[in-house]
Amino acid sequence: MSRVFNFSAGPATLPEEVLEQARDELLEWNGAGTSVMEMSHRGKEFISIADKAEADLREVMAIPSDYKVLFLQGGASSQFAMVPQNLLGDKTKADYVLTGHWSKKAIKEAQRFCQVNTVADSEASKFTTIPDQDQWQMAPNAAYLHYTPNETIAGVEFSWIPQTGDVPLVADMSSTILSRPIDVSRYGIIYAGAQKNIGPAGLTVVIVRGDLIGHAAKNMPSIFDYQVQAKSGSMSNTPPTYAWYIAGLVFAWLKAMGGLKEIAAINQRKAQKLYDCIDGSGGFYRNPVDKACRSRMNIPFILRDEGLDNEFLQQAATTGLMHLKGHRSVGGMRASIYNAMPEEGVDALVQFMNKFMQLKG
Repeated sequence: MSRVFNFSAGPATLPEEVLEQARDELLEWNGAGTSVMEMSHRGKEFISIADKAEADLREVMAIPSDYKVLFLQGGASSQFAMVPQNLLGDKTKADYVLTGHWSKKAIKEAQRFCQVNTVADSEASKFTTIPDQDQWQMAPNAAYLHYTPNETIAGVEFSWIPQTGDVPLVADMSSTILSRPIDVSRYGIIYAGAQKNIGPAGLTVVIVRGDLIGHAAKNMPSIFDYQVQAKSGSMSNTPPTYAWYIAGLVFAWLKAMGGLKEIAAINQRKAQKLYDCIDGSGGFYRNPVDKACRSRMNIPFILRDEGLDNEFLQQAATTGLMHLKGHRSVGGMRASIYNAMPEEGVDALVQFMNKFMQLKG
C-alpha cells in the first residue's frame, strides 16, 4: 500500500497513527466483542469512549469548567442556523464579519432569523485581507458577534481575536481549531466541523459558555437547543458515534505529541516553507492574500501562466501530491496543510514546485 499526500480542504487527511489504531480496533474494541460502530450510544463502553474524548479535548484546549462541550450532527453549516436561534433571545440584531465564502454563508442563514449587521466586509478585495477592527461598525445591542477565524477557500486567517466587550463572540473554527493554543474564555461559542482538524465528516463540536444556554427560540425544534443537548450529554438523539470515537483518537494523538503548543510550531514551520517557496519563485507562483493575514492551514497560490494549471495538477498527482486544485471561485491551486499533514508532505510539495518551475519557468 502506498498512501499519497492528501492536500484536500476537507474531508482531509487524518494522522496515520489514528487510522492504524482504528483499523486494529475495527472488529472489536477493547475486548467488548463488537466494533464501536455497533455499540449502543448509551452503553457503558461507548459512554467511556465519549467521556475520554471530551476530557482529552478539554485538556488540550484548556476549556474552562463553565463551558459545555457538545458533539453534534449536521456539520458546521447547521450552526449557521443554531447560533442565532440559541443566542438571540429577545434581541433582533447580530453582528457578522464578512471575510470569505463561509462567513458569507453564515450571514445568509442568519438573515432568516434576525437583522444582520455586517460590521466589516472585505469582498471588494476578493477576500484577500481582513479589515482592522478600528474600522468595524458594530451595532448597539447586538446579541453576539460572529466571525470566521480562518477562511478555507480564500486562505485568510485572523492572527488576533476581536474585542467585543460584553457581547458574546462566536467563532466558526472549522478549519483552524486545534492548530494552535487559544484562550477559550474569550469566546461565547466556538464551533467546528470535524472533517479538517478533528476527524471524519459527520461530527460537529460546539463549545459553549454555560450562561448562553437556555435562551433558545420557543418555536425551535428541541434537538437544536443547546440546553437539550447539554442536559443529555449530546445524546438527545443517536450521535455520530464512530466519528466521535475517531475524534477521541485524534485528541489523544495531539496530547501524545505535546499538545497545541507543539502542533502550532509544526504548523508554522510547514506554512513558512510553502510561503517561502511561493514568495521566492520570482512571480511564477503567487499567493494573493495580504501577508498580515495569510492562513497557516489553507494556502492558495496561482501560477503566472494559468495555461499550466492542468499540467501542474497532473504531474503533481503522479508524484503522490493529490487534491491541489483551487476552489472554483478562486482558481489556481490550494494546499490545505492541517495538523495531520506531515512535514514530509510539505517538503515533497515544495520540491515538486521548485522542479516544475525550473522546467516551465
